[in-house]
Amino acid sequence: MTAVSMVLTLAVVVMWLGQAMPKSVALVVGLGLDGGWLATLAYERRLAAQGDHNRAVTVVGWVFGAAATAVLVTHALMAEKDSIGAWLAVSWLPLAAKALWLVHGLWERTALTPDALEAIQGIQQEARDEAAVARARLRSDAATEETRLTAVTQAGARVAHVQAKTAEALAEAWSTLEKARAGEDTSRALTSVTSRVTPDVTPRWELPVWGPSEAVPALESGPALTDEALDVLVDEIRRSEVPALSYREMAARFRTAGHSASEVRLRAAWKRVA
Repeated sequence: MTAVSMVLTLAVVVMWLGQAMPKSVALVVGLGLDGGWLATLAYERRLAAQGDHNRAVTVVGWVFGAAATAVLVTHALMAEKDSIGAWLAVSWLPLAAKALWLVHGLWERTALTPDALEAIQGIQQEARDEAAVARARLRSDAATEETRLTAVTQAGARVAHVQAKTAEALAEAWSTLEKARAGEDTSRALTSVTSRVTPDVTPRWELPVWGPSEAVPALESGPALTDEALDVLVDEIRRSEVPALSYREMAARFRTAGHSASEVRLRAAWKRVA
């Protein structure tokens, strides 16, 4: 673009000034204008290559570019009507060339060496690889979790189905036992069976416990002992042997002897006497 601008400027100067002076003189004027512009460009490029900058040189270069543009615009305005548009279309080339040199200088100041570019590409590639691995790991974890949840859900459904069938079977068995227990002939049958052993006793047929059951220590079958009496019994049983019995052994002998006390009270008495 600089070369085209110089050729156009030289041609316009020769055609424009050639009418008022010898063409050789007009050629020298045009070459002087282009030469000054080219010299300022070359010097500015040299300073830029050295990492330096001179504002005066830059201003002179823009002045030459503006002068070349002014020459082209003036020639376009003085030309014939048919060619005004064409000359105006190329009159911006000097300023455009100067602007491109400026952009090229900015690009050079930000240019990197091949080693730096290769290092940057390596870092970017490593980041892309890590991101791809992270995405693959997340997808794999999501798929694994989905599979696990599906398996757990299916297993839970099977367990619930089995529990429902078992509950249904137990309910039917319970209903059958309840009907047999409430029947009119049940008492007479049990009485006829047990009368020889325990006369005048009609046992009651209790239904079996449905499900797990735990003894409630707080419920006592016999009369409740006072704390003082319970302490005396616990101390006597504990000291019945040497060395003294442990809590489990003492509790077993306490209940074997027919005494009744809740687990909470028995343990509290043990702590008081021991």
